[in-house]
Amino acid sequence: MDSEPPGDGSPPATRTLLLWCPDWPITAALREHSLEADAALALMAKGEVFACSPAARQDGVRRGLRVREAQARCPHLICLPYDPDLDQRSFEPVTAAVEAILPGVQVLRPGLCAVRAKGPSRYYGSEEKLASVVFTTLAAIGLADVRIGIADGLFAAEQAARVAEETDDADAPLCIIPPGRSPWFLSTFPLDVLDQPKLAVLLRRLGIRSLGDFAALKAADVRNRFGEEGALAHRMASGIDSAAVVPRLPPPQLDSAVDFEPPLVRIDQLAFAFRMSAEAFVGRLRGAGLVCTVLRVVLSSDSGEVSERTWQHPRWFDADDVVDRVRWQLQGGRNADSGLSSGITRVHVDPVTVEDLGDHADGLWGTGPDESVHHGLARIQSMLGHGAVLTAIIAGGRLLADRRVYIPWGDAPPGSAGTLPRDRNLPWPGRLPGPVPATVFAEPVPAVVVDAAGNGVDVDGRGVLSADPAFFSAGRNAGPRWPVQSWAGPWPITERWWDPAGRVLNRFQLVDPSGSAWLFLLEDHRWWAEATYD
Repeated sequence: MDSEPPGDGSPPATRTLLLWCPDWPITAALREHSLEADAALALMAKGEVFACSPAARQDGVRRGLRVREAQARCPHLICLPYDPDLDQRSFEPVTAAVEAILPGVQVLRPGLCAVRAKGPSRYYGSEEKLASVVFTTLAAIGLADVRIGIADGLFAAEQAARVAEETDDADAPLCIIPPGRSPWFLSTFPLDVLDQPKLAVLLRRLGIRSLGDFAALKAADVRNRFGEEGALAHRMASGIDSAAVVPRLPPPQLDSAVDFEPPLVRIDQLAFAFRMSAEAFVGRLRGAGLVCTVLRVVLSSDSGEVSERTWQHPRWFDADDVVDRVRWQLQGGRNADSGLSSGITRVHVDPVTVEDLGDHADGLWGTGPDESVHHGLARIQSMLGHGAVLTAIIAGGRLLADRRVYIPWGDAPPGSAGTLPRDRNLPWPGRLPGPVPATVFAEPVPAVVVDAAGNGVDVDGRGVLSADPAFFSAGRNAGPRWPVQSWAGPWPITERWWDPAGRVLNRFQLVDPSGSAWLFLLEDHRWWAEATYD
């Protein structure tokens, strides 16, 4: 029978099967790099040994050693960088194999997973037979080094799995703690297994050396003295760990695919046939509280051709938008009434980027005009090409011309995922603070700035102005020179100071008699007009 309730209001511990693959980072790395099972391997993280193989441990390699010390102890040691993504990726087939025979698997970390044992043990006949089925299943996928522990609660089951490693019974590395016997099983374990170093040190100062000594204390006294964390550790030491196994849930299937038999040869037929699937696709996203902002459309034809394209939306795709993208992808630059070169057998739409529905709520007065503008521009873009319709965004940079970047209509701003080459959130020393000029010239306009005697104004290497600006003109043809009513500067701009090809500029602001302000640049003894203020 199951263990009795603990009597302190906590739910009873659940019979739990815990599967442990020792040295899983090493196992994953050996498989990834096709190394021998007995290779001396160490995985390094931050210059220290994160994990090492049994062969390396025999030569004295231990976790936490520096690279040179580990190589000194084991000259033939193979050192590889530790990759946590590899651990997770390599453990996925193991989890899938266990899920095929046992429902509700919880992955605690790569190499360690748990499942409730009560239902599966009844199905297979006993807990021993359940463990035998798991061993057989994992051996079929080439995984032999597996330990299984079955006990009341996750904590006791994990300790049972570690004890199974020490039995040296290669045929059955299994440890089953009978129901209700977890407190007895845990009583001799040291305090270090609680993984709370500060609490363990304090308990040792009080004369408590084992989990049994700790469990003998009253729960109320432990809570009052050590707080909630201490109370949780006390329940674990007492074998009444009430932490439930939380099985992983597969992510919802958000993409949509439709097969057509016979193939459809007209665009209007395809759009009509796919509409219901598009509505169901958007409905599933809404049911999950999501909207799609980047959509991939894959079209397969009867002749074996595949057309794939990614579409972006400044807001989010509704069913009409999805159908339009499918139709426009088929039409391309051809006449809208033309047929297809071959029939379409499959349409697959996949949401590349999804966002929370609450972040895209409609405005108070609706979004009709915005939707009409987007629909028209996207239609032109589908006929003329992805880069035919552009919109401007502000990027980072020191010069105003560098901060103006054009992107295709509907695309997310570059750098929204951290990929913008000139991130405007960076410091950019020397950039112009706001307010910025209203008119920025596409290319700097040649200019002339002179002093009262008609000599050109310049700045020396130390940033000292040769004379006060008195007159200036802008334009390729030397026009009339306007008096300088007021001026400010110079503000130095140094780009790539470590590179001999770097640039050194000085920025000035000049005001003409009409009150209009100009932004000027001085580079290599030449003046340029960069922008004007309205």
